[in-house]
Amino acid sequence: MLKNGNRSESISTFRDEYDFLSNFYPCSIVYQGMWYQNAEAAFQAQKCINEEDKQVFCGLPAAKAKRHGRQVKLRPDWESVKIGLMAEIVKAKFSQNIHLAKKLLATGDRQLFEKNTWGDTFWGVDACTGEGENHLGQILMQVRRELAQEGEQERKGEGMHLRR
Repeated sequence: MLKNGNRSESISTFRDEYDFLSNFYPCSIVYQGMWYQNAEAAFQAQKCINEEDKQVFCGLPAAKAKRHGRQVKLRPDWESVKIGLMAEIVKAKFSQNIHLAKKLLATGDRQLFEKNTWGDTFWGVDACTGEGENHLGQILMQVRRELAQEGEQERKGEGMHLRR
């Protein structure tokens, strides 16, 4: 079924055609003055209290960053700030990589969520139970709305420009 010219069914896997939605997707991101190879590394680095510990994540591919992130001493406010930090990092990823922004916008109004088999019910949805809070999917859809609004403002000559 088509809705407003876009396929209205959901995107429930961040692999293959939609691998760019994953935080593991390799792309340059500058966040808080540091350059990372992917959104996962940028996110895991934010668990750290000091800049030197964050710097370690700059050279790590996503899987290594995730493993290393499990070993760091968490900043005391982690649980209260992690969703906001993820939102900022995902926005940076798509704002700084115009080709990825275009791909995200091309998903139209489709529901985004990552079904997974590793039991992540916070960022995604458990494939076995269908349960999950889908925070990453919600953030991706919010960033998509923001990019669409910025694009509309830019077309009207009012807005910000996507950075390359």
